[in-house]
Amino acid sequence: MKNRILDLIKKEQVRQQNTLMMIPSENYTYSEVYKAVGSFLMHKYAEGQPKKRYYQGNQVIDEIELVCKQNALLAFGLSDAKWHVNVQAHSGAEANLAVYNALLDPGDKIMSMFLPDGGHLSHGWYTSDRKITLVSKIFDVSFYKVDEKTQLLNYEAIEKQANIIKPKMIISGGTAYPRQINHEYLGAIAQRVGAYYLADVSHEAGLIAARVNNSPFEYADVVTMTTHKTLRGPKGALIFCKKHLAEKIDFGVFPGLQGGPHMHSIAGVAIALEKARSVAFRKYADQVIKNAQALAEYFIGKGLNVVSGGTDKHLVLVDLRNKSTNGWIVANALEIAGIIVNRNTVPFETASPFYPSGIRLGTPAITARGMKDSQMKMIAEWIVKIIDHVKEDTMPLDSSLRSEFLVSFKNKIQKDKFLLSVRKEVENLCKNYPLSED
Repeated sequence: MKNRILDLIKKEQVRQQNTLMMIPSENYTYSEVYKAVGSFLMHKYAEGQPKKRYYQGNQVIDEIELVCKQNALLAFGLSDAKWHVNVQAHSGAEANLAVYNALLDPGDKIMSMFLPDGGHLSHGWYTSDRKITLVSKIFDVSFYKVDEKTQLLNYEAIEKQANIIKPKMIISGGTAYPRQINHEYLGAIAQRVGAYYLADVSHEAGLIAARVNNSPFEYADVVTMTTHKTLRGPKGALIFCKKHLAEKIDFGVFPGLQGGPHMHSIAGVAIALEKARSVAFRKYADQVIKNAQALAEYFIGKGLNVVSGGTDKHLVLVDLRNKSTNGWIVANALEIAGIIVNRNTVPFETASPFYPSGIRLGTPAITARGMKDSQMKMIAEWIVKIIDHVKEDTMPLDSSLRSEFLVSFKNKIQKDKFLLSVRKEVENLCKNYPLSED
């Protein structure tokens, strides 16, 4: 008897093989990680810390978690005399929430990056009329923004803001800031105002492990990260903290926030962290940045507005307002052509988050397939042509007319000959760079 879910998994595998995965937060992992995540480890409850569990039968589980913790410290060149790592958080958002739970009291002040400028929901997003996230409902959150002209963080302005607000915690990191963050400056600001400095490096974690992006560890009190983006692991998260905060952080995760850790994921994370120490991984991370910079350079040459004028990382953010189109239209058209990006807000956004002005694209997954500069030019050419192809499709400002437009546009692009012709070229490129079994 056929299993519907297994059939759908196979269908998704084919989709990933035949399209270009260019969402910066997505990547391909290793065959050994598949084996770990799909293993007998998923059967075991392991509440507590290694050697201090609340259930019996955890001798092997303890060894696995200890290896993961050791691999995490080694991957980032950290001494266990100075640093502690918790590997149990189920996701990045939970990792951040566990840190707040550990170090803050309700009502404490947080300073974090403004979401439309590249920040993250888990850092306390709210709007003028609504508290969106749980974090914003518990804590007093203020946002710092990028400079309007440069679209870069202005650290002097952040310091002035911090001196006025006097936050208990300053948070850096986000989902769509394409430049490196000055952790030394932010750490110094936090120290001067008596705040904790939390560096959320979920996106650039693998680049930091490979020593091709700035490390926050010398300057931060706590560093959080997800494990499935540039680190190429399974879904999961890590919380690094200075040694004197270890007990608080561990308690903030369990029992403070969640129950048993997902040991199958932790085993997969351990494998990915070991891989991150290899020469091959460092070459990979270096190529990820080169590929992103090649895309940005091509886009700029063709008149696209690349936010901040380029990138230092794995992602490129494009503001489409000078093309009189938006991220929803372009992302949907690109998907028909087999190029998977996401629509995204841009600095000083004038549209809604659901129909934002930009697209966000990245290079971790296509670099994992072995693609380099020449393939980046090919992909960039397709993207520019598709933007030009659909820029006459203008979304109505009147929301009452929008629903009809959305349905009509989606139906039209399903049969668009140009987009379908690009799709064939994309599929041919993907065949030349098959998903690795290693």
